[in-house]
Amino acid sequence: MNKIKKLFAGMSLIALGQEAAQADYTLNLMKGVTKVSNDIYDLHMLILWICVLIGVGVFGTMFYSIYHHRKSKGHEAAQFHENITVEIIWTMIPTLILIGMAIPATNIMLELADVQKSDMTIQITGKQWYWDYKYLDNDIHFESHLDEASEKAHRTKGADLNAVANYLLAVDKPLVIPVKKKVRFVLTASDVIHSWWVPDLGWKKDANPGFINEAWTSVDKAGTYRGQCTELCGRDHGFMPIVVIAMEQADYDAWVKKTLEQQKQKPDLSDQHHEQLISHGESVYLKNCVGCHQINGAGVAGLIPALTASSKVTGGIDPLIGFLQAGTSKMPAFSKLKDNELAEVITYIRNDLGNKVGDDMQPNKITPVFEDD
Repeated sequence: MNKIKKLFAGMSLIALGQEAAQADYTLNLMKGVTKVSNDIYDLHMLILWICVLIGVGVFGTMFYSIYHHRKSKGHEAAQFHENITVEIIWTMIPTLILIGMAIPATNIMLELADVQKSDMTIQITGKQWYWDYKYLDNDIHFESHLDEASEKAHRTKGADLNAVANYLLAVDKPLVIPVKKKVRFVLTASDVIHSWWVPDLGWKKDANPGFINEAWTSVDKAGTYRGQCTELCGRDHGFMPIVVIAMEQADYDAWVKKTLEQQKQKPDLSDQHHEQLISHGESVYLKNCVGCHQINGAGVAGLIPALTASSKVTGGIDPLIGFLQAGTSKMPAFSKLKDNELAEVITYIRNDLGNKVGDDMQPNKITPVFEDD
């Protein structure tokens, strides 16, 4: 009995935590913020009411017949075997109902597939476990990872998850689009099947390696809209959120200008204090390394080597730089990291995660082993 009481008490605590983290609980399909999502909602309600009327008609007739034509009242069943009229009626009525449902459903499907006359195109690439966004009209290109607060919380035992704003639904760099513009998406993946889904937009689309899927949206209202990967893409599948920020055109134009200027800037290779290197290095580690090597650097026994007390980490710096830039068959090459990011993460893994080498790696000391083509 005590075990049962403890079980229900635990379930109550979980329910309270979920209530604090979730939005308003509803039973019906959400309308969303796009014309397509509202059209889907209207179709859903139309089909729902058709099903309700069918249910009322069928079960009402059945219960009426059972009650009024029962044997205790002396009723005898009518015989109309192979009655042509009845056969036609119960064939034509369902056929007409299905046609009536198929016409609006087909119109919605055609609307979802119509990516023509779009104002801009964004390429979405799913990767384990983050999203890569490339604006094909203005060359903006960035990766969108789970935000640091959620990353730390879900990997730290005993962390207060309710204290993290938008836990597992926030990213470091959101996708930004203008309102009232038709935005075309082309979706693919670099490793396994992912699925891009933002409920407010009204649809989801698979991202398959070696294949291109298309979708589109036009958001009517400025705001922040959150979603997630809905394909079981690996053990960190639940930590691959999506955030879309819809802006008024003037704000979007300002964001594009600022982002393009930031992309053109060269990395800051000036010397940093030890604390700065460690702090920035932790951010780089959480974004690129924690999925395999764990938040404490312990790795996975028999599968992924630990960084703690690793001779490769605590040994010579030049071999470590080359190793990180080249990668291995199990570890991807981190040549995409800028020199300052590489210096920061090297300082972090050599002086944290149980290691205390005591040195700093400054960005201007990075020796490029592999040059970009």
